[in-house]
Amino acid sequence: MKLLNRFIPSSGMRQVPKSVTVHAVLLAYTVIALFPIIVVVINAFKERRAIFRDPLDLPDSDSFTLVGFQQVLLRSDFGLYSWNSLVVTILAVGLVLLLGAMAAWALTEYKFKGNLLITFLFAMGIMIPIRLGTVSILSLMVNLDLVNTLTALVLVYIAQGLPLAVYILSEFVRTIPKELTEAARCDSVSEYKIFFCVILPLLKPAMATVAVFTMIPIWNDLWFPLILAPGEETRTITLGVQQFVGQYVTDWNSVLSALTLAIVPVLILYTIFSRQLIRGLTSGAVK
Repeated sequence: MKLLNRFIPSSGMRQVPKSVTVHAVLLAYTVIALFPIIVVVINAFKERRAIFRDPLDLPDSDSFTLVGFQQVLLRSDFGLYSWNSLVVTILAVGLVLLLGAMAAWALTEYKFKGNLLITFLFAMGIMIPIRLGTVSILSLMVNLDLVNTLTALVLVYIAQGLPLAVYILSEFVRTIPKELTEAARCDSVSEYKIFFCVILPLLKPAMATVAVFTMIPIWNDLWFPLILAPGEETRTITLGVQQFVGQYVTDWNSVLSALTLAIVPVLILYTIFSRQLIRGLTSGAVK
């Protein structure tokens, strides 16, 4: 034992239990987070009786069925719902990233009257849920004749995601060396080129982080599509799934199958942004 202690420092031995504890906590959190998704996917391929008999059992030759996916594709316009969700999500996230980066750059780089007031208003947007203003938002959309349009959803989601985007991106903008912008100004580079050619590329990790945090609530939202765009032509995936949920009878095979199909685009987008997301989170932790 004494010989072993010569090669293993005591500080390293003390770090082992701490590392095991951290990994155990992260593993437990991962299991808890993935458990509902796994249950949904497993039961989407099972018959109704098998779902209620043993929801945690894997589908076998007797319980395996694709009737839920067939019902979703045949009884509903799932392609249109998916397209609506995709259009709304991409437009809203893209505009949140662009406007958030521009606002973060303006609030941190330039000093002007009302700077602190605007920053305070963005902070209030983080603390106050946007759903508290649903009645006013609906009244505004009615006056603008935007009810049952995807434009209404895009505008609401921009207002919902912009405060957090400005807050996160502002912290990253402050870490950019001033020498870069000063050198560009010395070379007579315009402010627009400085932002789009110098600042924006450096914000990619932070923008990926904002994109993920903004995308998931928009894709999964049911509240505003139900209120602002309940029409058949403007329904999103989450609202389209509700047609399989009845007051007395619920087609659980179709509901679970639709939810499984709705998970796929989110996983694809998350895979695309995962590397930048990790870089953005670790950079923020270090800075």
